[in-house]
Amino acid sequence: MLKESLIEIFERDLKRLITEINLYRDENNLWIVKEGISNSAGNLTLHLLGNLNYYIGGVLGHTGYIRHREDEFALKKVLRTDLITNIENCIVIVKNALNKLSPEDLKKDFPVEVKDKISTTDFILIHLATHLTYHLGQINYHRRLLTS
Repeated sequence: MLKESLIEIFERDLKRLITEINLYRDENNLWIVKEGISNSAGNLTLHLLGNLNYYIGGVLGHTGYIRHREDEFALKKVLRTDLITNIENCIVIVKNALNKLSPEDLKKDFPVEVKDKISTTDFILIHLATHLTYHLGQINYHRRLLTS
């Protein structure tokens, strides 16, 4: 049950991320950083993709994904269409990796440390889902600030 719920939440929120990216009237606004804001919506999107592709795709799904976290915040002006394609690919990767997990796998220790500690796989997946939702909210707020 937990696995199915997590798949539904990741897919729902990644689709919401696509919606948010598409709601930016001016594609250039995806990369604007205003005073008092640390990151652009584009960089937060790259960060979310790196995070999920690594922890779920690479670690659990054995996709071979190698994360370049610095690039998630350094890259600029990635095309909206490329962001959306990468989000759509991430949905497939997340679903494939999670579908392979058994209920017993969820109770095992996650194969790598996250935040300098080992936790169970189910805990890390919940953490990743809330991390996605947190940054999705930031992107929504960023977009509304720039369109008001």
